[in-house]
Amino acid sequence: MIKKIFFLFFFVAYFQNYAQAIDHDIIKKTFQISRDTIQIDSLSISPYYFKVFNNKHQLINPENYTIDFVMANLFFKDQVFHLKEKVFVEYQLLPEFLTRHYKVLDRDLITEKTNDLTGLYNPIKANRNKNIKLFDGLYTSGSISRGVTTGNNQDAVVNSNFNLQIQGNLSENIGIRASITDNDVPLQEGGYTQRIDEFDRVFIELFSKNWKINAGDVYLQNNENYFLRFNKKVAGVYVNANVDHAWGKSQVFASGALVRGKFSSYKFNGVEGNQGPYKLIGQNNEQYFLIVSGSETVYANGIPLKRGENLDYVIDYNTGEITFTSLYPVNANMRFTVDFQVVENNYNRFITYDGVDLVNDKLEIGVKYYNETDFKNSQLQQELTEEQKQILAEAGDDKEKMVSISAVPQEYSKNKILYKKMLIDNKEIFVYSSDPNDELYEVRFSYVGENKGDYIIETTLAPGRVYQFTAPVNSVKQGSYAPVIQLIAPQKLQIADIDMKYNYSEKGNVKSEFAFSNSDKNMFSELDNDNNNGFAGKINWQQNIIDKKWKLDANADLEYISSDFTTVERYRNVEFSRDWNLTDPALLKDTGQGFFSGGLIFKNDEAGRINYRFEILNFEENFKGNRHNLYSDLTFGQNKIYIRSSMLNSESLSETNSFDRCYSMIKHNFAKAWIGGKLNYEKNKSVVKKTELLNNISHKYIETEVFGGVGDSTKVFTEIGYNYQTVDSVQNNHLQKVNHANTFFIHSKLIQSKNTDLAFNGNYRRINNVNYENEESLNARLFFRQNLFENLVNYNLIYETQSGSLPQQDFSYVEVEPGKGFYTWIDFNNNNIQELNEFVVAKFQDEAIYVRVLLPNVNFIKTHRNKFSQSVNVNMIKWQNDTGFKKMLSHLSDQAYFLIDANERRGAESRNFNPFRYEEANLLALNMQIKNSLFFNRGLQKFSTGYIYLNSRKKSYLSTGDQDNEIKSHQLQFSHKINGFWLFDVSGTLSEIQSRSDTYVNRNYILDQKEIFPKLSFLYSKNTRMELFYSYKNKENQISGFETLNMNTLGSSFQYSNRDKFSVTASFNWIDNKFEGNKNSPVAYQMLEGLQPGKNMTWVLGVQKRLMTFLDLNINYYGRNSEGSKTIHTGTVQLRVSF
Repeated sequence: MIKKIFFLFFFVAYFQNYAQAIDHDIIKKTFQISRDTIQIDSLSISPYYFKVFNNKHQLINPENYTIDFVMANLFFKDQVFHLKEKVFVEYQLLPEFLTRHYKVLDRDLITEKTNDLTGLYNPIKANRNKNIKLFDGLYTSGSISRGVTTGNNQDAVVNSNFNLQIQGNLSENIGIRASITDNDVPLQEGGYTQRIDEFDRVFIELFSKNWKINAGDVYLQNNENYFLRFNKKVAGVYVNANVDHAWGKSQVFASGALVRGKFSSYKFNGVEGNQGPYKLIGQNNEQYFLIVSGSETVYANGIPLKRGENLDYVIDYNTGEITFTSLYPVNANMRFTVDFQVVENNYNRFITYDGVDLVNDKLEIGVKYYNETDFKNSQLQQELTEEQKQILAEAGDDKEKMVSISAVPQEYSKNKILYKKMLIDNKEIFVYSSDPNDELYEVRFSYVGENKGDYIIETTLAPGRVYQFTAPVNSVKQGSYAPVIQLIAPQKLQIADIDMKYNYSEKGNVKSEFAFSNSDKNMFSELDNDNNNGFAGKINWQQNIIDKKWKLDANADLEYISSDFTTVERYRNVEFSRDWNLTDPALLKDTGQGFFSGGLIFKNDEAGRINYRFEILNFEENFKGNRHNLYSDLTFGQNKIYIRSSMLNSESLSETNSFDRCYSMIKHNFAKAWIGGKLNYEKNKSVVKKTELLNNISHKYIETEVFGGVGDSTKVFTEIGYNYQTVDSVQNNHLQKVNHANTFFIHSKLIQSKNTDLAFNGNYRRINNVNYENEESLNARLFFRQNLFENLVNYNLIYETQSGSLPQQDFSYVEVEPGKGFYTWIDFNNNNIQELNEFVVAKFQDEAIYVRVLLPNVNFIKTHRNKFSQSVNVNMIKWQNDTGFKKMLSHLSDQAYFLIDANERRGAESRNFNPFRYEEANLLALNMQIKNSLFFNRGLQKFSTGYIYLNSRKKSYLSTGDQDNEIKSHQLQFSHKINGFWLFDVSGTLSEIQSRSDTYVNRNYILDQKEIFPKLSFLYSKNTRMELFYSYKNKENQISGFETLNMNTLGSSFQYSNRDKFSVTASFNWIDNKFEGNKNSPVAYQMLEGLQPGKNMTWVLGVQKRLMTFLDLNINYYGRNSEGSKTIHTGTVQLRVSF
């Protein structure tokens, strides 16, 4: 990373003299007319942006004035404005390099002839004294900072942040774009992953008319070649050049990079009435993985969906969970496929993608080469022992043999879950131990499936889960976990692809593509290498037969793929296997496949098209099938007809199949309305040859729908509809109905205007099952926005209800560098074991050395969710120029916000759709907030008064039991400036803080808190202020230990700020804590705010010095002292470069 940054500095600094100008921000000024001419600025004004407004903020016609942009003078014409009338001017200055005075030598330094040479002009010395500006001439933004934090309570920690954007021209023909982000954030709070350095970004692009060079984080993709389709986010270099020749054009490109993302795909079926989250699983059954952001494609029944809270789904890249919005209702007839890139750090992996394309009027030829190889001796997260390498060497390509015992000898550590070995019935097992005298092992357990392992989860401690051995019963295993790990073998994939297109006439062409692959799935092993090489080929013919108003085109494809051919990513339709009833991949594994398709396309530019296609698919002797396809999309006047149908007949070694499908839609449009209907029909009949019985995949599915709407579907509209579905499945060797569903839906945008928006979407579904209980679900969303009295009142409301699931969440705490965490550990029971209830939110930076990391879970509870939020903003300042009652109201403003997000356990009988009513017994998770802020003269410091009411509650559903926190508070604020130099502030707060835990008794408390906080500030100047303040807090615990605290704080602070030169801040606090109760408890830490009973002191000193126009030095020092404890000193030194 450092090398990349150094290269960027060197490269851009070398070319900085060729850069382009920098745009200036808009400047706003107020002038009082005293004569007919106003001097606006001392610099020249840009003629591209200049506006003048009168005292009513109305734009003045340019005919009433003239402007000299060079001299920045504004001239008013006679009898247009009165003296002492105010005008408001908005403008931009010309770029600095256009208004700057240029000179080779400074004439002011020329002296009279004398024998004293000390005053003579020295150009070298003069240049040194000039201000330096990095990347002068290029448009730049961002900064780089590097600092060190250390103290007597922590080790030294290096902090760095780098954020830089560059855009401009290095010369007349060469441009540059760059974006660099390198933030030192090693751990992600609340995610499954521990390291998130994948979020750093370095991108540099140099370009001209005929070539470009991309370096850093590059996006490689190929969507044109049939056998070599892929999308990769890599870190490396990509070069592309276009060359014109007498015979045509050519394009040459090459790339080399390190890649961490690896293609993965996961399939799952929707659950009736469950919007999610649905947990994604990796290719090797991993639950711990990080998805490359933005790399996913989600398909529902083969149709790609859109990501977004107001679209189809949202995804958590850290936890690998996908949730569908209420706008996209999920049912059991939906098949989902998610393609994504997984961040894989087992080995360093190198990728190269190179090629050349030659093009002229008749012929196009392309050659591509793709190589992706793991460096087997450059291991990252997976550190293989010699024994594990031998296991891989003997496994060949069989993943089931790539399994190793995970136990590794380890010294005792309080931050790790460790085990000792024991013998039970002559079987060696692992037992949790915290005894430093035992021979200890660090053991990783893998989820192997229900009743397939010998271990279960016993409990969860701060460092992670504790597993316990459970003996088999009647030779049946009782656990779901085993002390083994899946070994990942280094792999290599090479693909050479040649494609050609020959235009033999204006109406016809022939295309061909041939690809060769070399795939080694285990580079440690010489076994199973006979199946590494594969071949694939495809020939396509296209011909226009009739070229009139209705056109007729013919095409044909012939394709062959050997059994050992391997691609980077999927190249066929995501539902190809289902389309052809390929139910047993094992039968097709070692066979080559041949595919033929031919068809006719009848199309009209206005009416649409009809497409017929016949296909044949063979897997040598294992499978033979043919399919007829008909597709039409026609528009006749106000009528639209859409049909997609197919008929499949196939035979494999074990089955005969017929699969008929038809999806059709007809719609008629009126002037401002529409009606329509849909039919979706499937009948899949699969018969087992040996028994002549129906296969379980046999089914019949019929879906009918009618709908109608009024309005404009792109603006204001309402559409309602009814959907009926029936499903027949195999019952007693016959297709019999197992359920039918009735669905009513509405989609609407009732109002859309400048001041009002109103939209409602709803979907109610009821399933009547033959063999088990009926089910129903409701997904709905209401959105309303209203601006009243010309934006005096702004109101927003969102209501949403949906069915879903809630994970029973486990978590652990991971130690990080001091200051980069959120929690601290306090051994409340003095047993030297890190327990979950002993971690609290750190009050001081040097104590924040832990973050909470979620653990993958397999337990999801069915829930029904109601979410309601509304906000009201009232700002009457626009009446400040009025008189009477409006003038009085103009001093007031109010902000109100209400949110309730409740997840209740879903029952079979009924659901609660009222967000304001929920049963505590069924409540699993809750996020409730009520906040109202009422202000008088807000921000004016003239008898400014504010009242803030807060009521919040958050309940979490954890594997260790429910955790419930609640806060209620009333706060009154007052601020007033006296004689322009003195500022008096005072605030008073009454609050109640509750914490309830089902498992940990020491987490239960109810704190009544009172606080008064007066402060007097002396505003010596615009840059300097001094403050003296006093705070009194009274805290009483109403339950359990009944702890009490009286906290008196006396403090002062000093601030001096000169942004261009020097600034300093300092503060000192003397705190007297009179505490009664057990000081070694979570409630005591919360009450004492991390300090100790008795006398305490805290102090802060911060200094910032501008060394150069782009370079700042920041020094910060923090200290605290408590009775009976050592003095804590923490200091930070940081350099910051601004661009």
